[in-house]
Amino acid sequence: MKNLRLYATAAFGTESVVTREIKHLGYKDTFTDNGKIFFDGDFEALCRTNLWLRSAERIYVLMGEFTATTFNDLFESVLAIPWEEWLPKDAEFPVTGKCVKSTLMSISDCQSIIKKAVVERLKKAYKLETFPETGPRFHINFSITKDSVIVALDSTGDGLHKRGYRSLAYSAPIKETLAAVMLRISRWSPGKNLIDPFCGSGTIPIEAALMAMNKAPGLDREFDCQEWPIVPKKIWYSALEEARSLIKPVTEKLIQGYDINPEAVSMANYHARQAGVSEAVHFQVRDVKDISSKAKYGFIITNPPYGQRLGEKKENALLYQTMGESFKRLPTWSYYIMNSDPEFEKAFGRKADKNRKLYNGGLLSYYYQYFGPKPEK
Repeated sequence: MKNLRLYATAAFGTESVVTREIKHLGYKDTFTDNGKIFFDGDFEALCRTNLWLRSAERIYVLMGEFTATTFNDLFESVLAIPWEEWLPKDAEFPVTGKCVKSTLMSISDCQSIIKKAVVERLKKAYKLETFPETGPRFHINFSITKDSVIVALDSTGDGLHKRGYRSLAYSAPIKETLAAVMLRISRWSPGKNLIDPFCGSGTIPIEAALMAMNKAPGLDREFDCQEWPIVPKKIWYSALEEARSLIKPVTEKLIQGYDINPEAVSMANYHARQAGVSEAVHFQVRDVKDISSKAKYGFIITNPPYGQRLGEKKENALLYQTMGESFKRLPTWSYYIMNSDPEFEKAFGRKADKNRKLYNGGLLSYYYQYFGPKPEK
């Protein structure tokens, strides 16, 4: 089987979480650089990481790594890559990328030169002058940082946060991958109680339910590399069959999602059905001031509303005060709260045990972590 150098991309602050997920799948030799987690694998690894990684953004196949300070360097280095081993003659191959602190800073020029180099290589290989680009997509991505160039193929297509279950629009939804990161950072694990009192369209509880059922997050969607001729279909079938066989039934609904908005709760229930996790999660209309549980221990993991305008900030400060008062009814629970307001702790009435910077939709946010006592044995 072909040996590959792969890398997963991760949002700022989530690299360690993605690294742990990669290692959990059995790919131990990892290296992290500029939001990229590199690891060695094969076609099976390509399929399995796309299916199973919950917190990563995309999976790439590294095609070339070199230094370029001139456009000629860039052209010749890309031309030397054996693109014909990967791209069929009808392949669609768009080129995108970024340049950071490099001699070559024109993204559009770099795109054109890389595209031209790939075309010239394919011309020689296929003895053709033009290419229809009507076949499977091989999205070529480049990253140039301080004259160091990485050229890769995006195997994922739509980002890994696109699980396939969230089809209804709701205001300010949290990304599925960030919800998974929040769950991973917390000490929550399947079999433990969880409440999201601001569940919106259900993302955090549904991601927790996917974990509880051990359902691969990519099982209900498709990836670009599924259509690549170079990747044997039998490997994809095997990876999909493995994922289906590992799904676990759940008998208790320990995962709860509350929201004051009935429309949001309706959406959450619909998305849970779409995700195939209705048996593991319960949603209901409830105000955060009415939060309660018979369980002695559990986790509140949530992304409450926050806004930057003056009126919103005052309104949200009152909400955070209400949260602090109502959460006191669950004194032995742990709380994990995503928020962009640096004054959150003051309004909440308690300083977090730990705080971690994360980005939510490009907005710098803080993951406030309040640790409850360890459960008695």
